[in-house]
Amino acid sequence: WGTALGAILEAHRQGRVRHVWVDETRPYLQGARLTAFELMKAGVPATLIADNMAGFLMQRGQVDAVIVGVDRMALNGDFANKIGTYALAVLAHHHGIPFYAALPLSSVDPRLETGQGIPIEERPPEEVTHIRGLPIAPPGFPAYHPAFDVTPHRFLTGIVTEKGVLYPPFDEALRDALGLH
Repeated sequence: WGTALGAILEAHRQGRVRHVWVDETRPYLQGARLTAFELMKAGVPATLIADNMAGFLMQRGQVDAVIVGVDRMALNGDFANKIGTYALAVLAHHHGIPFYAALPLSSVDPRLETGQGIPIEERPPEEVTHIRGLPIAPPGFPAYHPAFDVTPHRFLTGIVTEKGVLYPPFDEALRDALGLH
């Protein structure tokens, strides 16, 4: 299981998750291809949405919590994840919805105090202008494609790890979980 998906599956097993809204996760569509498949296989009720529909659902009171994965986390809890995670965090914060990041502690970089030091990979523009090799934009039209964004720890409710859920202050909680004191 992936980290966020593993947490969702366990929460469903415990009766704490009744339904999952699955973001498609453009441009690679990992949510549509992978997360949807795994949830369906596990028998978890879920509905696929386009990434830009999340705010609408939050505004309508149809989201109780948000959980995302993490590619890399700094010691203060700032983290990089697939592009669009920051927007979800801001929306969840605005609507008073708990926002969790799930990761193995091996994803925490003890050399980084904050997320400002996390490099952001820029991917080829064709990954945005094409889907499976088919153009969806005019030929030669410029596109920008940062693959990740950094979400500040201030938007986090908790960090789900193999050692349990960590709560603020995250710098202390992460150092304790990593044995860095």
